Formats: sequence, structure tokens, C-alpha cells
Amino acid sequence: MPEICRFFGIVVTMYYDDHSPPHFHAKYGTSRVVIGLSDFTVLRGELPPRALGLVMEWAVQHRAELVDNWTMARSKQPLKSIAPLE
Repeated sequence: MPEICRFFGIVVTMYYDDHSPPHFHAKYGTSRVVIGLSDFTVLRGELPPRALGLVMEWAVQHRAELVDNWTMARSKQPLKSIAPLE
């Protein structure tokens, strides 16, 4: 599972051969969440509210890069790192 970003203890990843709809995974401690790319809804799991807010802020800033990585993952191409939230 390729890591595409890490910030404030949050790790963001995407899987090759993952199912639709387009989404990414985020982990903070023992909490995990799957977030859809179309509208940034939580598809599965949960994160503490502060961590989820940071992930959402980051995702909005990097929507195009997330979509590009999803497309690359589907075609088995290496994923690009995305800048962390500062």
C-alpha cells in the first residue's frame, strides 16, 4: 500500500487494485478511515475529529493530485508523493 503523504502523525495511502468509488485511506494511531474523492465523504471507519479535520483540509487542497494518483494506481503506475499540510 503506497504511502502518498504523512503529516501530524497522519499517514495517507492508496492501494493498487482497490475498488470503486475512487478514494484514499488515512490512518492516525489505531484509527483508520476511507474517504471518497468525489465529495470527501467518509466511506468507512473514523478518525478523531481533529485528525479528520486536518485530513479534509489537506484533501481539499490536493484534490487534483489525489485524482491523478487514483488514475495512476488503477493503471499500476507509481504514485506521486503529495505535499503535507503545513
